[in-house]
Amino acid sequence: MQIDVIFQILILLFSVVIHEVSHGFTALCFGDKTAQYEGRLTLNPFKHLDWFGSVILPLSLYLLNAGFMIGWAKPVPYNPYNLKHRNIAEPLVALAGPASNILVAIIFGIIIRAMTYFGYINSPLILIFCFVALVNISLAIFNLIPIPPLDGSKILFAFLPARARFKFQAVSDRFGYFIIIAVVIFLPNFISPIIFSLFRLITGIN
Repeated sequence: MQIDVIFQILILLFSVVIHEVSHGFTALCFGDKTAQYEGRLTLNPFKHLDWFGSVILPLSLYLLNAGFMIGWAKPVPYNPYNLKHRNIAEPLVALAGPASNILVAIIFGIIIRAMTYFGYINSPLILIFCFVALVNISLAIFNLIPIPPLDGSKILFAFLPARARFKFQAVSDRFGYFIIIAVVIFLPNFISPIIFSLFRLITGIN
């Protein structure tokens, strides 16, 4: 059984929406209401859709038989100057997205393990749930790469002096999309072993 590409993209879209909304809710917990005011604290995918990152890129990866599917939604906005305890809040806001994806993967991993334990290993749902877990693990690992504008770079910013942070931000603003595309093209061989090792650990599926 294969999962239809449209269904794959829908799973990816809802996964990146959860990722982005988690950033916004964490910022809200620290006092910033920017995402709330802009109506972005919602799971409605149309509020977050980025045509290139949410549709064109994952579809292209599928057609090229890349062996993985990655993408993004429009970033949920937040104002770091509104955050309470900013030194702590900023890295936590950045970490919230990948952490939410790992949590989703763990939830579906528990379901997969339970279905396997009770003898439903051949159920078509297993394939779907495995894909959900794999996509969310991929999003988490991908976003933790410390390259701007990915979340990992924002976590790294918290430990850098202001001058270095400014330079990283300037690079992100000018070359952000090009950097992400380069990462997608050149880094899979490095991050795929991490992704699949974590997938086996969470789901018990080899």
